[in-house]
Amino acid sequence: MVARKRTAVATDPMPERIEPCLALLVSKPPVGPAWAFEIKWDGYRLALHVEPGGVRVITRGGHDWTTRFAHLAEAARQLGPSTMILDGEAVVLDEQGRSDFGRLQKALGGRGGKRFAREAIFYAFDLLYLDGRDLTRERLSERRRILETIVPGQDGLIRLSEEFDGDGKVLLQHACKLGLEGIIGKRRDKPYRSGRLGDWIKAKCVQSDSFAIVGYELSEKMRGVIGRLLLAARRGGELVYVGGVGTGFTRDELRALKKQLDAIRTTKPPVKLRRKGAVFVEPQLVAEIEFRGWTDEPKLRHPSYKGLREKADQSEVMVLGADMA
Repeated sequence: MVARKRTAVATDPMPERIEPCLALLVSKPPVGPAWAFEIKWDGYRLALHVEPGGVRVITRGGHDWTTRFAHLAEAARQLGPSTMILDGEAVVLDEQGRSDFGRLQKALGGRGGKRFAREAIFYAFDLLYLDGRDLTRERLSERRRILETIVPGQDGLIRLSEEFDGDGKVLLQHACKLGLEGIIGKRRDKPYRSGRLGDWIKAKCVQSDSFAIVGYELSEKMRGVIGRLLLAARRGGELVYVGGVGTGFTRDELRALKKQLDAIRTTKPPVKLRRKGAVFVEPQLVAEIEFRGWTDEPKLRHPSYKGLREKADQSEVMVLGADMA
């Protein structure tokens, strides 16, 4: 793309980093013209910092992953502006064009891996800074208008995350029929505010969240292989056991998981659980789990393993609500 000339005088210093705006989980999407909607992408949240000296790729947790997404950094440089901050999600798509977290993890070489994720593309959904102008004070509608002049299309390594108007409930139904994870809703009139304040919401087709791995049980069918991971959520200041997951793994993932977990074994259970044959570990690894609901206890219904979250992603272990016994 040919660089566009701008005559505006730079007045706002470019920030080193901006804490991301996070979406609040809701059971029902909102309705009304105040809201704009997008597809919920299942990948890693990144900020692309285009600066005079180069491009930095920064994770949600503030880590520099430029070397792991070097192709996205170069693509951002080619967009034109001399300085800008793009907010978006790095994803790997499946054959139907749906984002697949497991494929992205594989592209990165697994948790803690150092691979260059050449298969990843970047969906830009916000513009926080542009050529000397801090855009976080502007309404979403204005930031979006400017973003569409920078990232105009749905092709290439950096793509515009498409925005939809309409009834959030109907849009969620369509997303679910297409096998997508869900939708994001954003208040058009709000500035960009860091944190989970409700300016952005997320509604999911299938429930998915992050849980601490507190142990494992060996398979009864295959000797020396993990059969089930033991999971925990947070309640107050402690971890609470919420059940186990025994599906969604590949053989390679099971082997890698056992090696990682055996390195952090502990004799003191991190949760209140007495289970014969259980191997307990320090709750250092966080797994993304897809599930269909909760039992009364509460325990996860029909959980399935999706992958490990990176420390750099700063993913939060799920917090149980006060209504869950």
